[in-house]
Amino acid sequence: MQTFANYTYERPNIPKVKEGFYQRLEQFQNAASLDAAIDAIDELNAIRNHLSTMYNLGFIRASIDTRNEFYHNERDFFDEHLPEIQELDTAFYKELLKSSFEPQLRDKYGSQLFDLAECQIKAFSKEIIPLLQAENKLTSDYSKLIASADINFRGESYTLAQLGPFSEDPDRETRKEALEARQSFFAENKEKLDSIYDNLVKTRQQIAEKLGYKNFVEVGYLRMQRIDYNAEMVERFRKQVEEVIVPIATKLYEKQAKRIGVDSLKFYDESFAFSSGNATPKGTPEWIIENGKKMYDELSEETSEFFQYMLDRELLDLEAKKGKESGGYCTYIEDYQSPFIFSNFNGTSGDIDVLTHEAGHAFQVYSSRNFSVPEYYFPTSESAEIHSMSMEFFAYPWMENFFKEKVEKYKYTHISDAIQFLPYGVAVDEFQHLVYENPDWTPEERNQAWRNLEKKYLPHRDYDGIESLESGAFWQKQGHIYEDPFYYIDYTLAQVCAFQFLKKSQENRGKAWQDYIDLCKLGGSKPFLELVQSANLKSPFEEGTVEAAVSFIEDWLDNIDDQKL
Repeated sequence: MQTFANYTYERPNIPKVKEGFYQRLEQFQNAASLDAAIDAIDELNAIRNHLSTMYNLGFIRASIDTRNEFYHNERDFFDEHLPEIQELDTAFYKELLKSSFEPQLRDKYGSQLFDLAECQIKAFSKEIIPLLQAENKLTSDYSKLIASADINFRGESYTLAQLGPFSEDPDRETRKEALEARQSFFAENKEKLDSIYDNLVKTRQQIAEKLGYKNFVEVGYLRMQRIDYNAEMVERFRKQVEEVIVPIATKLYEKQAKRIGVDSLKFYDESFAFSSGNATPKGTPEWIIENGKKMYDELSEETSEFFQYMLDRELLDLEAKKGKESGGYCTYIEDYQSPFIFSNFNGTSGDIDVLTHEAGHAFQVYSSRNFSVPEYYFPTSESAEIHSMSMEFFAYPWMENFFKEKVEKYKYTHISDAIQFLPYGVAVDEFQHLVYENPDWTPEERNQAWRNLEKKYLPHRDYDGIESLESGAFWQKQGHIYEDPFYYIDYTLAQVCAFQFLKKSQENRGKAWQDYIDLCKLGGSKPFLELVQSANLKSPFEEGTVEAAVSFIEDWLDNIDDQKL
């Protein structure tokens, strides 16, 4: 059995790949029968899967160690050539849509493939390839800059991820100093961060104009493959969050201030939930993995098989270390049918959230890995986040294994955080709409827009005079804003769906779990609202859904004496 370390990477010969691809595309164009057309599609998909496999292997290994010169160069190679690979996809999609066998192929694969094809065609042309290459380089510049952080704090050197535990330190001065140390990195790199984003916005505006759009907003929605909802529906959803969630979140922050014994809650207090200390895992990373295996063995046969597959093939890289990129993600290595989980364990409860959240993504793609078209391995992003966020809740019965006597403290914090995240999530989304509707804004104007959104969605927030944050630069730590424009509302939509799964699991756990399994198996074969419906959930866009999804949670939180946890 091969492990990840032995998965073979070889830089693709792009001209040769193109030649083979177009030969098979011609076979598809000239197919004399439906079977011949399907055979040609299978061969085209094999080429596409192999290219994606090489990209993902290079990306994963470069993110595990940004100082690895070989994979650093391979990442640069793909930054340059991904637009050409995208051109191959677009050529295939164009032929797919005009095939004489289109009705039969639509019956075989479902309409979602054809709708996704239309999105890509509308968001791509040969003329924008140089701009896409420039965009890729800029996003890599951002991730490398963030990964390069080497922050001196009380005589020791830390990455941004390694500084994380200090935000939960019982000593308030330590929390404040750690935040100031963190922000010193962003302040020192302000010009670079401003320049990278300024160039990204202008490059994306040029892309939009060359494609015939007024601004990048519509391109962003096409890239995110939002087939069955639009910006107006998202705006109405944000309004629900503002009206329903912001007051609940504000009340939770007020309770937290009382709980930790401060007169006024500052930003550096927000991650410190209890004066007796936050709930943290009671063991080493190895111990966490052992308990993770026990949890997934007991949760279901399907999760037991999946997690053993991940362990056997060493498809998890979890600990924070020097040179490693920040954050966490799950991706899929097609040729090996292997999900891969990347994170930065740092001794906080977030380590367990990774084990459930990213494992939710990985379990979903493992469950749908046998689809014959790569478009269906993962669903679109807002649907994908339902699997991850819901898995966090389905794992609740096993949290005692990780947190022991502090398990109720963990659950209270976890669900409070989920509520409090929603206003921030919609703020990030509205910020991006404003930025791309006003591409000529200066960095200062963008910062002011962010500060205004904080006052609207996060009225409790108090930066205690820390200059870079008071000026409105907090958003620069959010990698999605740089790297994946408009990818953020997805988390909030999915969180509302996950709350529904939590409620259903308390009413009938067996039925709720079966709905979840069935949803995972559907992969990306349907658009968001159809997947929501298939899981017997209500659309987050429907008026009243947000309030209905959180009312039982608000009651639960109100009935807990948080002072005694």
